[in-house]
Amino acid sequence: MSAGALPSEQKLGLAAWAALAVLQLVWHGWLLPPQSMPMTLVLAIALIPLLLPLAALRNPRRALLWVGILALFYFCHGVAEAWSSSIERMLAVIEITLTLLLIGTLGAGVRRPRR
Repeated sequence: MSAGALPSEQKLGLAAWAALAVLQLVWHGWLLPPQSMPMTLVLAIALIPLLLPLAALRNPRRALLWVGILALFYFCHGVAEAWSSSIERMLAVIEITLTLLLIGTLGAGVRRPRR
């Protein structure tokens, strides 16, 4: 299935996935680098789970399903950071928004069987 043949909700889900990965790079690698841990370790923890579903990208539905499951971790991280750190609150809200968009596109892509 080519990228042009994907439904619009799956294209939006793929864009949210990419934006979530870019957000992790910007957040942990540039704007607020970690003070007590090596940056490479933090970036590995933040990015590797998002890169694993690339192995299933030939089937975008499957890749989005795996990313949607992983997005729950990023949602929890965003909520915890938004609650506890006023400095990181805006980045956390963006992370929450992207994860909800990603999970929402999964729900929008489900087709109910006709009776």
